Amino acid sequence: DASVGIDIRDIFYDMRRVSVAVVEGMFDIGLTGVLDTLSMANDLAPTLACPVPFAVELVGVRRRVRTQHGLGVPVQPVDSRRAPDIAMVPALGAKVPGALAQALGRNDVRETADWLAWAHGAGALVAAACTGTYVLAASGALDGARATTTWWLAADFRTRFPRVELDDTQMVVEDGRRVTAGAALAHIDLALWLVRQHSPELAALVSRYLVIDGRASQAAFSISDHLAHDDPVVRRFEHWCRSHLADFSMEAAARASGASERTLQRRVRRTLGRTPIGFVRDLRVERALHLLRTTDDAVDAIAEAVGYRDGVTLRALLREKTGATVGSLRRAP
Repeated sequence: DASVGIDIRDIFYDMRRVSVAVVEGMFDIGLTGVLDTLSMANDLAPTLACPVPFAVELVGVRRRVRTQHGLGVPVQPVDSRRAPDIAMVPALGAKVPGALAQALGRNDVRETADWLAWAHGAGALVAAACTGTYVLAASGALDGARATTTWWLAADFRTRFPRVELDDTQMVVEDGRRVTAGAALAHIDLALWLVRQHSPELAALVSRYLVIDGRASQAAFSISDHLAHDDPVVRRFEHWCRSHLADFSMEAAARASGASERTLQRRVRRTLGRTPIGFVRDLRVERALHLLRTTDDAVDAIAEAVGYRDGVTLRALLREKTGATVGSLRRAP
């Protein structure tokens, strides 16, 4: 593993070359979000007396590439002789498990994954966001490493790539020479992370120009019943839990799900990557966030409605899961 014993900051000291791999049907806003953020960093660097940090190139394993919306993207062939400093793959246009499975089976996507594996082995930092994390995981570069992906595909990702240590609550996860980011607009968070390694001051300036706040977690955006999976026991468990947040018990949940407590524990952990109690906690956070944004109820009242005795516990949980205060969450759109 090329990342062993290497400080991640070393590659940013004199970093210049970023190769963005483009495949057919790529998610337009993911690709442009990365390119525009890095371009903005290059444009603003001189105002801070910083050297221009990035030389960005679009590469591909096919001569002609079009995005999901049919826009032609000029690419140059991937270079398998000299690794870039950073090899990145934005999201595929596929957004559901079935379509992703088809995309991952295409020759051009497999060849792109092979190139990412080669680049990582040759010392490049490899990066991906949203469904691009599937391509990076298919390369094997994420095996045994921490990573994140788009929140609604976390269960499917865990099933497909069990060797990856997934934390789908995080917006950006760095592990050695691997960086992954969450759902669609997390492409910008990923690009800002790259800028921040070069210059925190430049990253702060770019984020102000783009009017992008720091977002450490995806938890405030996730919707638990939109998680993609096909386990009927877990589906019954989810449905029952939503009506019993205030009086949840494992015994009653298992009975409603048609499984023993041990079986329920195992299947929820395997499918959702967390314990039943952990999933209920996420549901409580989701409901509390909704009530904070749509009512004027006191925090103690909201806490009681979602199954907690007092607002102190809820405040601490919301801060842990979202990185934000109750006051800022009430003002969020």
